[in-house]
Amino acid sequence: MHQHILQLYNSAKKQQRLIIGLMSGTSLDGLDVALCKVSGHGMDTQIDVLAFDTVDYDDDYKQKIKTVFARRECDLELVTLLHPWVGQLHGKMVLQCLAKWKVDAADIDVIASHGQTIYHCPKSQHNQSDFNHGTLQIGDSDHLAVTTGITTIGDFRQKHIAAGGEGAPLAVYGDYLFFSSLIENRILLNMGGIANLTFLPQSADASAVFSSDIGPSNTIMDAYIQCYFAPLHYDKDSLIANRGQINQPLLDELCQDEFFNLDFPKTTGPEVFNLAYLHQAQTTTNTLQLSHEDVMATLNRFSAMMIAQAINQCSEKLADVTVYASGGGIHNPLLMKHILSLCPQLHEIKNTHALGIDPDAKEAVLFAILANECLAGGQQRFGNQAQGIPTITMGKVSFAD
Repeated sequence: MHQHILQLYNSAKKQQRLIIGLMSGTSLDGLDVALCKVSGHGMDTQIDVLAFDTVDYDDDYKQKIKTVFARRECDLELVTLLHPWVGQLHGKMVLQCLAKWKVDAADIDVIASHGQTIYHCPKSQHNQSDFNHGTLQIGDSDHLAVTTGITTIGDFRQKHIAAGGEGAPLAVYGDYLFFSSLIENRILLNMGGIANLTFLPQSADASAVFSSDIGPSNTIMDAYIQCYFAPLHYDKDSLIANRGQINQPLLDELCQDEFFNLDFPKTTGPEVFNLAYLHQAQTTTNTLQLSHEDVMATLNRFSAMMIAQAINQCSEKLADVTVYASGGGIHNPLLMKHILSLCPQLHEIKNTHALGIDPDAKEAVLFAILANECLAGGQQRFGNQAQGIPTITMGKVSFAD
C-alpha cells in the first residue's frame, strides 16, 4: 500500500481528526480558515472549532481575480496562471494561520479547500443546448498540498454536477449532518454574495430536506460600494443605505428577473446579479440620476425581499420554524431588519452562534465536514435527487508529494 493511502486509512480510523476547512467566497474579502476537530461521520458528526481566522486579501489579489471573475470573456492565459497561483497563496495563508495558532502542520489530517469560484453557469443561465451545468473554481489543490505539506481534498462541486446537480449550494450536506434537529424545523440561511438556504424538517427525514440559492445578498451592494465609495469595500453598518430612500419603480424592476420565477432548487451568481443588471434596471425605469444613497437603500430592500420570499415559501405550511443565519449579511443591520419585517411568522432571526458555530466560520466548517465524509464517512441517502441533492461523495485528493 502506498504510504499516502496508508496515511488516509489511518486518519479515517481515528476517533478524532484535525481538518482545516477553507472558504473563499464571491465577496473576495478574504480566505476563511477554520481548524476543526472532527469525530464521527454522517449523522454522528461532531465538530469542535479550535481556531478560526479570516486572512484578508490584499488589493493585488482582488484586482487579479476581478479581471476574470464572473466574466464570459477574459484572458485565458491569466486564468491558467491564476489556478496554481491561488492554490499556492492559499497554502501560504494556511501556514500563516498554523504559525499564529502554534499548530504543527504534521498534526493536520487534511485540508478541505473550496477554491475561488470565478464562474458559475447552470443550464438555466447559459441556455446552450449542447451543454449541461458548469462551474469553475480555481486554486489548484495539488499546489495547496505541496505548499503546506498537508494532504488536501478539493474541487468539491464537480461531482455534484456529474451526478446531476448544479454544483451548488453544497451547504445542504453539512447542514443536514450537523444542524438537523428533532425538536424544531430549521432554516439555515447563508448570506454571502449570493444568498442560499437549507430547510431541515423537525423529522430529520433526509428526503424532505430542501436547499436552494435565493438570489443576491451582498454581491450587488458590495460592487456598488466598491465602484462609488472606494476605498470602502462594503456598506459598514448600513450607514449609506440608511441615508437613502427606497425607489419603488427601480425595486419593482430589479425583482423581474426570470430567475425568481424558477422553481427551487436553482443556482445563480454574480454572473447574473451585478452592476450591469442594476444599470439595465435603472435604464428601464429612468432612474440613472438617483443618488447613491437611494440606490443602496433600494438594493438593500431588494436583497431582503428575495430572501424573505424564499423563507416564507419554505415555511408557509409549518406551524413554526426557526431561522439561523450566517455569512456577511448578518452584519448588515438594515438588511436583517428588512428581512424580519417581511417575515411576519418570525419573531427573531438567530445566527449559528446559537448552534455552536461562529456564523462567519460556518461555510469553512461545512467544507471540513465534506472532507470528513470523503475520508471517513459513507453516502448519506437523501433520496431526493429531484430536489437537486444527489447521493454522492465529493472531493478530489491531492497528496503533498
